[in-house]
Amino acid sequence: MRRAGLGEGGPPGSYGNYGYANSGYSACEEENDRLTESLRHKVTAIKSLSIEIGHEVKTQNKLLAEMDSQFDSTTGFLGKTMEKLKILSRGSQTKLMCYMMLFSLFVFFVIYWIIKLR
Repeated sequence: MRRAGLGEGGPPGSYGNYGYANSGYSACEEENDRLTESLRHKVTAIKSLSIEIGHEVKTQNKLLAEMDSQFDSTTGFLGKTMEKLKILSRGSQTKLMCYMMLFSLFVFFVIYWIIKLR
């Protein structure tokens, strides 16, 4: 008959009188348990990291979508401004010259009036 704890047949991880493992099988089993636990921690870390990356990607995509809409509105605004400038450049130059002359006369009279009041 075999005694538990003094040789083979005891619970896994129990040691005999000399401090050695009962069998090579239990040593392998203990190492497998240790490696399994290590792997579990690594998988958990990778899972949490991938979840954080997913949240960051969603945030960045939202920011990019907002920037895209702002660029589209800016492009439309600049396009309208360019169209107005084209219309102004095609307009009659005589009208522009009349405005320039009226402005010059106005400035001349203002300066004349300021000098006269001195």
